[in-house]
Amino acid sequence: MSRRSAILSGFIVVMILFPFAWQAWGDELKQLRVCGDPDNLPFSNKKSEGFENKIAQVIAKELGAELAYFWWPHQRGLVRRAMRPGLCDVMISIPQGWDQVLWTKPYYRSAYVIVYPKDRGFQITSLDDPILKRLKIGVYINSPPAEALANRDIRTNLVGYSLLNYGDQNERPGKIIQDLIAGELDVVIDWGPMAGYFVKRLNASSPLEVVPLQGGEPGIPFTFEFSMGVREGNTALKAELEQAISKRHAEIRKILEDYGVPLLPLLAREQFPKVEEKPGEVFYRRFDRDDPLTSY
Repeated sequence: MSRRSAILSGFIVVMILFPFAWQAWGDELKQLRVCGDPDNLPFSNKKSEGFENKIAQVIAKELGAELAYFWWPHQRGLVRRAMRPGLCDVMISIPQGWDQVLWTKPYYRSAYVIVYPKDRGFQITSLDDPILKRLKIGVYINSPPAEALANRDIRTNLVGYSLLNYGDQNERPGKIIQDLIAGELDVVIDWGPMAGYFVKRLNASSPLEVVPLQGGEPGIPFTFEFSMGVREGNTALKAELEQAISKRHAEIRKILEDYGVPLLPLLAREQFPKVEEKPGEVFYRRFDRDDPLTSY
């Protein structure tokens, strides 16, 4: 099926199953329809156990709107298959500047992190530490740190993990931290929100050190700012979300901290409440699939 046909089919589904999707935004938002990943902790799941679920609850309450979800795996063409056809209205967490959607001002910033047992006595704070050439390192394939390590000729001692598990229980996001705790790895370089969550959740005999990687190098960033995303052109919802984020920012921060998300200061030009809006740079690696998928 062509992309055009898929979108047209999506419009038909919307008109039949979701007639309220065409209701114009009025003075009061009646329902906040979130594009949710059904199985992607620590971000979200159908049981509303992820930090994006908790943030969505806070935002919906602030807006006085009913919270509803359309579930679709975020790695599988969510914008094309769900948001653009009108099945949902907002993504709770997207990289600032991702040009598939209209993004709000960012509300948190996080980083890739280095994780290792404290009792190993390491003092690793950057990828330039020469000890990394001698350690067994767990890292996600095609991630910015993996590319940065390759640029330093650190390859043979890497153990690659995939974020695209598509249901494979052996490649769940917590597996890399589990292997570190089990002693199969010396050091892990993980995405901060995932590492922080699983470090808190998994029982390690030795406490784990979590060190954010800051800076980066040209074309290989280690830190990212995150916004909420809405359909292109939906400036009314964007404005409402920004107002709600600004009012409930302390509560949102508390949720992120409770989930172990390493938080860095927002860049000065992006601080709330007053910001000059300008197009952002896209630092996001897209993983999209065009094969037929079962609906969720």
